[in-house]
Amino acid sequence: MTFSAATLTTLIKQCRPSLTGEAHFVPIPTGKFNTSYRVFMDEATLVLRIAPPRTATLLFYERNMMRQEPQLHALLQAETKVPVARVLAFDDSHTLIDRDFILMEQLPGRPLTEMGHVNTSLVLGQLGEQLAQVHRLHATQYGYLGPHRPMTPQNNWVDAFAIMWSKLIADIMAVGYYDDEEAAFMRRLLDHYLVMFDKPVASCLLHMDVWHQNILVDDEGTITGLVDWDRALWGDPEIEYAVLDYCGISEPAFWEGYGRERDNSQEATIRQVFYLLYELQKYIVIRHGRNQDPSAASRYKQQVLYIVQQHLL
Repeated sequence: MTFSAATLTTLIKQCRPSLTGEAHFVPIPTGKFNTSYRVFMDEATLVLRIAPPRTATLLFYERNMMRQEPQLHALLQAETKVPVARVLAFDDSHTLIDRDFILMEQLPGRPLTEMGHVNTSLVLGQLGEQLAQVHRLHATQYGYLGPHRPMTPQNNWVDAFAIMWSKLIADIMAVGYYDDEEAAFMRRLLDHYLVMFDKPVASCLLHMDVWHQNILVDDEGTITGLVDWDRALWGDPEIEYAVLDYCGISEPAFWEGYGRERDNSQEATIRQVFYLLYELQKYIVIRHGRNQDPSAASRYKQQVLYIVQQHLL
């Protein structure tokens, strides 16, 4: 959806009344979930991101998830060297517009998807170092812990993941791609293997959406920003690894920068299958609800069932 310049200007001036000049807005085409703009006003260059309406078809953890970004950005700026934008304002009151929105300073650089000439190995090495810093941030509970509270925080990872899995299955049922029997089967499947998830693990901050589009770099290949923290959760880094695998980040250069070897045990391999399925199943809901593409949603379902057949039965 697009918004009028008058509406966008009202949002900016409400949040930053010191900015008095004429605002110019340039849509950011890389945004897949939010409607985003680069804002030029006075001498400032800002980023405005507007969430979908709360009535949209959303995954359980996507509802109000922008709420957690201000505190996450502040934590990362205080405790790591990961380049994240300073949040200038966040509003979920819906008094100015019927959406949540966030205003941030613009970081330099461009998405890695637009920088074909840079040394990707150099970028992935830096990313590994930065994500290792993120994973050293710990909480006392597990799950989606932000103020959007899509679930009850848990005292261990196994219970948190079981809730996350069940809620995702319910989301897929709600859009009509799992019937009662299929949903029960997917829940029993995790129950059968759940003992493999019951291991001591720190509750680490996880980005959960690291892919080339969310990595900003300059012309020399230096990472200038890691963006889109709204899907973050707290738990076992192994589930983050599944996203990195799926998004083509798990290259040797990344792991060299990360400085930690993966667990390649049989139990870890089984967990990775479930974590991949957690990543893939979300696209059933996304393709159906956000993209209005039932054929693509069905293809993701078939891919999920194929992986289950090949690796878990």
